[in-house]
Amino acid sequence: MTQLPQTPAANRPADLIRIEAEALEQLAQRLEGPQAKVFEQVAALLAQTAQSGHRVVLTGIGKSGLIARKIAATLLSTGTAAQFLHPTEALHGDLGLLSHGDVLLALSYSGESEELLRLLPVLPRLGVTLVTLTGCDDSTLAKASAHVLDVSVDREACNHQLAPTTSTTVMLALGDALAIDVSRRLNFQPHDFAELHPGGQLGKRLIPVSQLMHRGNLLPIVPPTATMPEIIQEMSAKRLGMTTILSAGKLLGILSDGDLRRLFECDGPAAFHRTAGQIMNASPRTIAPTPFAGDALTLMERHKITALVVTEDGTASSPVVGVLHLHDLLA
Repeated sequence: MTQLPQTPAANRPADLIRIEAEALEQLAQRLEGPQAKVFEQVAALLAQTAQSGHRVVLTGIGKSGLIARKIAATLLSTGTAAQFLHPTEALHGDLGLLSHGDVLLALSYSGESEELLRLLPVLPRLGVTLVTLTGCDDSTLAKASAHVLDVSVDREACNHQLAPTTSTTVMLALGDALAIDVSRRLNFQPHDFAELHPGGQLGKRLIPVSQLMHRGNLLPIVPPTATMPEIIQEMSAKRLGMTTILSAGKLLGILSDGDLRRLFECDGPAAFHRTAGQIMNASPRTIAPTPFAGDALTLMERHKITALVVTEDGTASSPVVGVLHLHDLLA
């Protein structure tokens, strides 16, 4: 790493965080000023590379290599074909990963990392475009690059100016900004994100309603003329604690077990003589099949309900295709 100026020691954890925060603010200012055009060019290049079926390959050594791995992972998860290439392994056969039309995104604060410099003679022969994230725009690596993104910092958070801290934070933030900007250019949508994240809690929140809803014979339905025994029988059989009220396929309303309890508390035995059409909630909450589980859960929590009627276009006037219960989301 390039030697940074010695500065007074920062001992409080909050001071260390502020050092990095100030460096990020300086990065933001550069991206609104002298680096704006370079960032635009690099983001456009990465998007074009992805659209043409080529890859963005990231490389770096040491701490910069770890940041390069993370940026590669972020690019992958947001729709850009990306991979990390260890520079030492590249010199021993892994250069086969690179092909004509790829972009090599190299991370090196000094721009003089020996392992990266040894790749330079090979890249033109392979037809690979080199882009560098560095703190030294007059370094060997920078001079060999088609584009150079400035990640320079005034100081590291490390009191001895030895451990890469602030500089790697700035590299990571710039890499994240690139990944998100490229995903926007590629028109990467939430459903695309869901396809790439099927596992874990995030994956569960991104399951579409259509995969969780009850449909067909599992969908509780009664006509508006249904009597109380018929209503209770349907709700008990389908075990969702509610039923829809449909007429000629049109959603008229819903009834929940809570609605029935409140009815019996108010009307007593007279409730047995009421029909579904007389006691239903005529303003049910509905949702389309395409939103994600997380969106449905938010809607239920907002309105303090345990079930949503799923219709073709999410409105009460369109055909009913299913019912989604809170238990399906929490399971």
